[in-house]
Amino acid sequence: MKELELKYGCNPNQKPSKILMNNNKDLPIEVLSGKPGYINLLDAFNSWQLVKELKESIGLPAATSFKHVSPTSAAVGKKLSDKLKKAYFVDDIKGLDSSLLACAYARARGTDRMCSFGDFIALSDICDETTAKLIEREVSDGIIAPGYAPEALEILKTKRKGNYNIIKMDSSYIPDPIEYKQVYGITFMQSRNNCGITNEIFSNIVTKNSTLSDDAKRDLTVSLITLKYTQSNSVCYAVGGQTIGVGAGQQSRIHCTRLAGNKADTWHLRRHDKVLSLPFLPDLSRAERDNVIDSYINKNEENVCNNGIWQKYFTSQPQPLDSDEINEYLSKVSGVSLGSDAFFPFDDNIERAKKSGVSYIAQPGGSIKDDVVINCCNKYNMVMAFTDLRLFHH
Repeated sequence: MKELELKYGCNPNQKPSKILMNNNKDLPIEVLSGKPGYINLLDAFNSWQLVKELKESIGLPAATSFKHVSPTSAAVGKKLSDKLKKAYFVDDIKGLDSSLLACAYARARGTDRMCSFGDFIALSDICDETTAKLIEREVSDGIIAPGYAPEALEILKTKRKGNYNIIKMDSSYIPDPIEYKQVYGITFMQSRNNCGITNEIFSNIVTKNSTLSDDAKRDLTVSLITLKYTQSNSVCYAVGGQTIGVGAGQQSRIHCTRLAGNKADTWHLRRHDKVLSLPFLPDLSRAERDNVIDSYINKNEENVCNNGIWQKYFTSQPQPLDSDEINEYLSKVSGVSLGSDAFFPFDDNIERAKKSGVSYIAQPGGSIKDDVVINCCNKYNMVMAFTDLRLFHH
């Protein structure tokens, strides 16, 4: 198949729409179910690159959850603790520990469940039955993977009344080294960003503390590879082989750091005992629970503990999670890794990162304020590596 007609472009008024190969080769995909749209395929191809590179770099199955051409999270296959399983709503999945691919997807989908609502999924490995069972009950637009076990395919084909987008990717496909795209009728050309993220990139440590553990290197790698496929400006927090907060598409670096840091804080607080013991009504949907947990932690649109409100969500009135409890819980967090797709222009980014337990940082360096940023890291005994590698993606 050399071209694929799409429902419409970014918006319904943008017709006709299709994807095609300009070199007269066949498309490297096979649509097994559904009719993917323009944005679906932008997510699919960006997310596939991410998990493919994670798998090649770290050597573990990888998964990501994408929305609007940026990852909500990404992870490699690492078993989950009981608390994390409960926080991710996967503690009832039998055989989860026996599938590292399912563990990777549970981590990727569970990190930022609100942003992952209606996601596009990418898996580095053939989708197995356990992973398909996880996907089956989530609201999702589609999936791309190098293949599907027969039982997994049957499960996925039941989603969205049989219209779930299932794409099989040719894992041997190698794109041309030059990329083209059009904006306003004008063609842009550039070489593909084929830079590799390996442990050597962390060799230029500029802080007094130079102790970088293997786990920290893994998490920094996850962070930087995620940033490579995230709309810039972007900052990413990671721990335990997965991202826990992605701040994307902000014009200011500190806004990226704050946005990602706030998401990372919420991720940590989802494992607070008060959150894990919230007495939800049994008929509350998974998405409604996500919204309620976010409001409970972050005090957003409504106070879900108030009289007249809690009755909509809980069997009994929960005690609020107050600011002192939040601050005490987060004050014990450490060992988090942070990557940035460009240099930090001011040390306010380091101050914000410290509040979310960051101990390790990788960023390109090159700011006129590098010394100020390094000194701030030294104040908190952080380890920071200059990668000399910018990772803008648009």
